[in-house]
Amino acid sequence: MDLPGHSLIIMGLSKSKRVVYRSVKDINLGSDSSEVYLQANVKAPRLTGFFVKIFAWFLESRIFGTLLMYILKEDNLFHKLVTYAELDESPLYVPLHHFEDNKEQEVKCLDSALTPPEKVQVAVECLPSHSEKVLDGRKYSFFRWTIMDYHRAYSSGDITPTMVAERFIAAVAESSKHPLQMGFFIDYNASDILRRANESTKRYQEGEPLSVLDGVPIAIKDEIDCLPYPTTGGTKWLHKKRPCTDDACCVKRLRLCGAILVGKTNMHELGAGTSGINPHYGAAKNPYNTNRIAGGSSSGSAAVVSAGLCPVALGVDGGGSVRMPAALCGVVGLKPTFSRVPHSGVLPLNWTVGMVGVLAGTVEDALIAYAAISGENPSHQPSNILTKINLPLLPFTKSLSNIKLAKYGKWFDDCSDDVRRCCSRALNKLQDHYGWQTVDVTLPELEVMRLAHYITIASECYTSLDTFLQEKNFVEFGWDARVALNFYSAFSSMEYIKAQKIRNRQWQFHKKIFAEADVIVSPTTGVTAYPIQDDALKTGELDYVNGAALIRYSISGNFLGLPAVTVPVGYDKLGLPIGLQFVGRPWAEATLIHLASAMQAICISEYRKPDIFYDLLREDCMDPDI
Repeated sequence: MDLPGHSLIIMGLSKSKRVVYRSVKDINLGSDSSEVYLQANVKAPRLTGFFVKIFAWFLESRIFGTLLMYILKEDNLFHKLVTYAELDESPLYVPLHHFEDNKEQEVKCLDSALTPPEKVQVAVECLPSHSEKVLDGRKYSFFRWTIMDYHRAYSSGDITPTMVAERFIAAVAESSKHPLQMGFFIDYNASDILRRANESTKRYQEGEPLSVLDGVPIAIKDEIDCLPYPTTGGTKWLHKKRPCTDDACCVKRLRLCGAILVGKTNMHELGAGTSGINPHYGAAKNPYNTNRIAGGSSSGSAAVVSAGLCPVALGVDGGGSVRMPAALCGVVGLKPTFSRVPHSGVLPLNWTVGMVGVLAGTVEDALIAYAAISGENPSHQPSNILTKINLPLLPFTKSLSNIKLAKYGKWFDDCSDDVRRCCSRALNKLQDHYGWQTVDVTLPELEVMRLAHYITIASECYTSLDTFLQEKNFVEFGWDARVALNFYSAFSSMEYIKAQKIRNRQWQFHKKIFAEADVIVSPTTGVTAYPIQDDALKTGELDYVNGAALIRYSISGNFLGLPAVTVPVGYDKLGLPIGLQFVGRPWAEATLIHLASAMQAICISEYRKPDIFYDLLREDCMDPDI
């Protein structure tokens, strides 16, 4: 396989071929660039069942493990592109961006002194009017109930939060049984849900709801502290070593708004995979096809929103872990700028690449939830980065002018035929409808960035577990997680620092792109949801080829701390959802949400109902097709 020939020079042989990266200023990022696009070089077989165990045993062997790890790193170009590479950039250890006013169009500035309910009210004032939505709703073949639909139903008295809670509990119980076994939740507490719902019902009866989120069911990924539940991180033991004693900051803010936090959603163990298959708690299944993955690691959060159980759920995005499952399950996924949402109370598995994110049925609901949870944590020392939060005035999205979308064609097209056709068609419609311009660019060394991100997230995850990890705990992991942790432990301090140099280098490339364009546009994933194999259910699976295809477009959002959003734009030949992604400048979430709203408006009339769907605002909420 060729290497990016013009951005680096191959040196002589030592332990591996060594590359010297040219200066960023000497690299052409235009459409006429001679940079070679390097596809993901993944050399690892798909393994499940007994073969995963054999592979894990080899890796854990002192003799064979060291040799096997060296061969794997060599074959997958870690040595060539990172370990022995030479580059002049200094390391960038944390992607904490200085605030620059992006002069976003058609926005409303959110006062940082506002309470979460007050922020939610400002977000509501940024939404299209109800009359507009009703008019548009007549042409929808399918749409999910929104936060505002719940609020209006509660305010009318026709439906109460208690009624919705009862329907929710019955639906989750039904979905957990044979033959569905959807694997939505790791834990939920019916009595706690009903108690919170009764309190919300009383507030509505007294005419004093805390906000439009009052009584709305919201699910929380089991990587985020949320009482009364333990935080397992998808394991069977971590909660015993690290007990949950308080809500995470983002959870506290949702509680202040009156939201009913309905349980802890399933996730890929430790977030160490992209399928959402958890050998301890079952595979989170895709509501559009229960034989397919939901994606990971925020698999349960995406699935519950897709299936109508919640209009919103929280996830954590360390390597596309919000956006990937959102795209595969046909919902919206928003990952804010690094540090936009406080990370306190979240398992510290990947502290320089992970971010709390929002999964929602609509862009409008993602905006409301984002407004509720964003902003600095007042209990902490204020950061030296003064930022402001803009919310998009969605009725005026059509007024946005001179929007430029950067597209790297070779990268954009590095996906399945169905994904490429669907995303290209959606992008063309967006341009035609709004008159926005696509700018052809080149983003160099994307495969190098993928490897550097892997080294970073792997090293941070393994280090974060050092306090808790003992041999007896190690054997309690699923077999795929054991393999992952063996990989994670294999990187040296030199490799970690080289990866941070690459982070700096990639940030310089992206800054140049953002000087010419407002966002970078791409598919969200390279493939749609692939089948769940029966032999993977007890051991998990190793499928790094599909994993690389799923993560292909997600890396910059995490590695560089950039905001990103995915919105559903269509389906493949089998009816599986496809998402389009926008990646923006730091702190420019409002522009991203504007674009996602514009894209949603074009595509929503063709949205399809999942095979598994619960309508909690209907008395017979159990779908007759189930």
